[in-house]
Amino acid sequence: MANATDRPSPSPSSVNQDPPPNTCARKPGGWRAVKYILGNESFEKLASMSLVGNLTMYLQSKYHIGGVFVVNIVNIWSGSSNIASLAGAFISDTYFGRFRTLLYGSIASLLGMGTMTLTAGIPQLRPPTCTVPTDCPQPKAGQFACLFAGLGLLAIGAGGIRPCNIGFGADQFDTKTAKGRAQLQSFFNWWYFSFTVALVIALTIVVYIQTNVSWVLGFAIPTACFVVSITVFLVGCHTYIRVKPQGSVFSDMARVITAALRKRRLGVGPESQFYDPPLIPSDQSHEKKKLKRTNRFKFFDKAAIITDPSELHSQENKPKNGWRLCSVQQVEELKCFIAIFPVWVSGVLCFIPMDQHNTFGVLQALQMDRSIGSNFKIPPAWLNLITMISLSIWIFTYEGIYIPLSRKLSKKEKRLSMQQRIKTGMIMSILCMIVSGVVEKFRRNSALKHNNGSFVSPISVMFLSPQLVFSGLTEAFASVSIMEFFTMRMPESMRTVAGAIFFLSLSITSYTSALIVNIIHTATKNNEKPWLGGRDLNKNRLEYYYFTIAALGTVNLLYFIFFASKYVDLENSISCNSRNLSKSDSVDEEKGLERLGSN
Repeated sequence: MANATDRPSPSPSSVNQDPPPNTCARKPGGWRAVKYILGNESFEKLASMSLVGNLTMYLQSKYHIGGVFVVNIVNIWSGSSNIASLAGAFISDTYFGRFRTLLYGSIASLLGMGTMTLTAGIPQLRPPTCTVPTDCPQPKAGQFACLFAGLGLLAIGAGGIRPCNIGFGADQFDTKTAKGRAQLQSFFNWWYFSFTVALVIALTIVVYIQTNVSWVLGFAIPTACFVVSITVFLVGCHTYIRVKPQGSVFSDMARVITAALRKRRLGVGPESQFYDPPLIPSDQSHEKKKLKRTNRFKFFDKAAIITDPSELHSQENKPKNGWRLCSVQQVEELKCFIAIFPVWVSGVLCFIPMDQHNTFGVLQALQMDRSIGSNFKIPPAWLNLITMISLSIWIFTYEGIYIPLSRKLSKKEKRLSMQQRIKTGMIMSILCMIVSGVVEKFRRNSALKHNNGSFVSPISVMFLSPQLVFSGLTEAFASVSIMEFFTMRMPESMRTVAGAIFFLSLSITSYTSALIVNIIHTATKNNEKPWLGGRDLNKNRLEYYYFTIAALGTVNLLYFIFFASKYVDLENSISCNSRNLSKSDSVDEEKGLERLGSN
């Protein structure tokens, strides 16, 4: 790692100036900086999840939107929030850097949450109160516009925050050392743990206020949390390692693909001359590291083949046309991106069950007995606490008990492999959907059997607990591991991209879930009992939908076991990280990469 005096200045006014030498100053980075980043993340998640956890309830109770329509709004907004991460990653890498992108994203989220507070506080911005449940007034175009403006600003803010907070936190550790890599692995778990604590607060106190006291106050609290989040982030600015933006890898990837297609008729052999210049001094910062050429995905090596000396400027030794000749560094960065794609596909399908509990899970809870005593009803969003608590218990047990105990007994950390954790998460996701289907069938049969003029089933809402526990364990095993996989397998210069790819997978998950919902609704709506649709789940067969997702999860597990898992085996790929390996390690890993690329 470079010395503190060699790194970009932590001054808020500039990310491109070096601080004056100060031998007495503490080095930036490490856990000292991460505590501010985790604090910012915790308050940001507390604010955003106060809305996410109760958005379905808000739209149904205040905007009179129900059935498939409300599920589509929540899924599409969630997907858009995550897909905006790609734009955030591009802006961060090309123009602003991670620090400023995080700051601007937080401000956009603050404005979005403020707009949502206005929709709750100003009656003209939402439909009139529903007096006849079967004939509720629907929102007007202007009211929809205000609602979607608030959600849009929140999506823009998420696009700036989500791809950068993981990468910005990872920047604070020196991954060239064993200690730094171990700290980084712990950072992923504690990152999840810290905002999970915030979610517990959001889904108890804030959601209770929204549901039982006032939506205005319930939205004003998250707005205040965004203010605190921004304040904490700025207070810690003097402790951060801030890497200068070095250009987006997305444009480099487009150049490599274009150049390779232009030279598709060329062969790649020992006689090929590759354009592999050394990195210029300004690039050799905390982040940019030289990548070695590998023999996997050889087609893209054609982009770096020099076919004619005239392709280079004679004095500067740079390509005259960057869309015809690319460097080996650019080619290898694309290869790293391609190598994570099989696991990315597995992640998309694995995350679908986690999406169900903010939509259909809430609708199930609304048609179950939520009473505790005679005067209190459990808010549906509180059920997400079970997911968060199960996730937190596992992370705390693993990091706080299992790892220290293994270190004490064997003098060496014994962590579960990444492949083991991902497989376990996939199994949990399948069990989650199977249990969800069984519970829904029991709930509907009970409601129909004890029909007393109400569509609410007499069974307790706590019967949803097992499926929520499995959902939390899916996130604890699969989500944390896949996020870690993306970050560790990508070069350090592509950490923002790794964060964007993780949230892109969540985005595609939401869109895929919405697509499956609409396909099943269209295919079954003319049945005597359609699987989905309408405000009354008792008239549907929601359990068939859950069993369908479980079947898709089983296919996904087999796909991972027999194909995608081999892309996880080489966790320390020398092509995609910059740490110094011993000569024997380098040879062994290079051979492994050649076998992988030939498949």
